[in-house]
Amino acid sequence: MQDLLDMIMGSTLAKCAVTDLAIQWVGWALASALKTEKFYDLAGSGTFVLLAHLSRVWGGNGHLRQNVQTGLVTTWGLRLGTFLFLRILKEGQDRRFNNVRDSPGTFFVYWTVQALWVFITLLPTLILNSERRDEPLGPRDYIGWGIWGLGFATEAIADQQKWNFKSDPDNAGKFIHHGLWAYSRHPNYLGEILQWSGLFLSASSVMRGPQCLSAVSPLFVWFLLRHVSGIPILEKQAMKKWGSDPAFQNYIKNTPLLWPFPKFKGE
Repeated sequence: MQDLLDMIMGSTLAKCAVTDLAIQWVGWALASALKTEKFYDLAGSGTFVLLAHLSRVWGGNGHLRQNVQTGLVTTWGLRLGTFLFLRILKEGQDRRFNNVRDSPGTFFVYWTVQALWVFITLLPTLILNSERRDEPLGPRDYIGWGIWGLGFATEAIADQQKWNFKSDPDNAGKFIHHGLWAYSRHPNYLGEILQWSGLFLSASSVMRGPQCLSAVSPLFVWFLLRHVSGIPILEKQAMKKWGSDPAFQNYIKNTPLLWPFPKFKGE
């Protein structure tokens, strides 16, 4: 029994899971004491980057595919973490936490859910970096990295377009409907889903059997953004703010929710 426990705790996945939880719970303790959510997203994206590198080190291999995958996760984490941190410093607060920051118990749930989000989303990369077996780079890798690149560009451009829009005093009280936002009401989330889909595709090149179940990663990201913490909240806020505006009604009617294709309007 002790040998089994030692084997489990010695595995890269187990060490990453424990590290993930430890970071989020320490973050919760600090955030709860200070009653602030200002470093919530920064801690999340930072944990992605840290675990990607730790898993590569603990895996002890450093194959090219692992190095590229870790580099892409790092690029994603640094950009998004910095953007979200600067945004909350500018805006002062995150409305998701309006009824949470003063409740330590509820705040703890949020931080624990973030740990779950990090681990499940990063699972293909953790499995890849833990795998000693290597395979030559092939079409699956290049297609996966291409999808990641498309997603990264989509998310970064959409975020910057919205940042610029909201920074213009002339746009106060208005909604953005130009640039990528003319083709999707949530192009930044579309980019996020594409990135993790691409990373899974490349990582799957060395997966076997149950490891392929890590396909739950992009599905989890899609479900979380589409049905839980992303789109539902923003759509509700937008309807409350602009629901009676004919221009917004027209935007809702003619712009897909997520995928910029007519047949996916309801997705």
